[in-house]
Amino acid sequence: MRLFVAVVPPHEVVEDLSEFVEPRRDHPDDDIRWASDEHWHLTLAFLGEVPDWKTEELEERLELAAKRQKPFELQLTGAGAFPGVPDARVLYAGVRDETESLKHLAMTTRAAASRAGVTVEGRKFTPHLTLARLRRPIDVTKWVRVFDTYNGPVWTAGSLQLIESRLGEGPGHSAAYITVGEWDFLG
Repeated sequence: MRLFVAVVPPHEVVEDLSEFVEPRRDHPDDDIRWASDEHWHLTLAFLGEVPDWKTEELEERLELAAKRQKPFELQLTGAGAFPGVPDARVLYAGVRDETESLKHLAMTTRAAASRAGVTVEGRKFTPHLTLARLRRPIDVTKWVRVFDTYNGPVWTAGSLQLIESRLGEGPGHSAAYITVGEWDFLG
């Protein structure tokens, strides 16, 4: 299974961001592929392909990490791009996390995956929500300026999810996301 660990914003947060994004989706630009609302999440750890026999221990360790975590407040605000604004491949909404709990949770979920024998892929953790992917590197200065004006509602993150990504099985041959485990923060 192709897996990742994430915090998923609640419906009202997704709805608020969706209302802000919707008029921008109508902008005619073949290079921008806007992420669908149902795919919005904050990735803590991308695990890639995980053999079925490792998932039980992975789930147990993620559950332990969640049990130790206290709920915490987050807010989607601002914007940025990977690898950078002048040569972007990804446009994202930023995340305000005044307690740095999301960063701490990313470290503990990555450690949990490693202890379960699962390799964590990717670079240094940067809290973000992917708004769009770009077919080729382009300068997204104008888009970052637009999304820098966004300040979403504050919400309390209360759980983490283990999500399977099935490439090509979603609408328009996008990925389909299936939650295979969810654990509440009980710390």
